[in-house]
Amino acid sequence: MTIKDFFLRLFTWWNSQTFGIQLWTGLYGEFVGEDEAGNRYYRTKGGKIDPTLGFERRWVIYNGLAEASRVTPDWHGWLHHTVDVPPTQEDYKPREWQKPHRPNLTGTPNAWRPQGSTLAAGRRPRATGDYQPWNPNK
Repeated sequence: MTIKDFFLRLFTWWNSQTFGIQLWTGLYGEFVGEDEAGNRYYRTKGGKIDPTLGFERRWVIYNGLAEASRVTPDWHGWLHHTVDVPPTQEDYKPREWQKPHRPNLTGTPNAWRPQGSTLAAGRRPRATGDYQPWNPNK
C-alpha cells in the first residue's frame, strides 16, 4: 500500500473503504459475492440477526468511488432485504429485453445532454419565433 492509498483510506469514506469499515468487515463480516463492477457484498457472519435492527446487516464495499447507483438491481434487492437469497445463489437469467445495468452518469462527461443544452456539442438552434418575452409595460 502506498502512502497515498494509506491517507485515502484513513481520511475518505467516498473512496472504497475506510480502516473502520475494513476492521468491522474483518471482525463481523462474511463475504457473500461480487458483482460485475467489482463491488464486494457482505453480511454478518452466519446471517446472525442484529438485535438492534431485528435482521441481519448487509453492506457493500465499492470498487472505487462510493456511488449507490453502481449497485446492480439484483444486489440492490438483496441489500435492502427485498429478497433473501443473494444473486450468487440464484440461477437467474435476464430476459432478452432487459438492458445491462449502467450507473447514474449525471455530472460525468458521459451524461446525456439533449439538443439545445449549453453543455452539448455544437451550437444551440436559433429561436423559431414562437416565443414572446414578457413586457412589463403591457
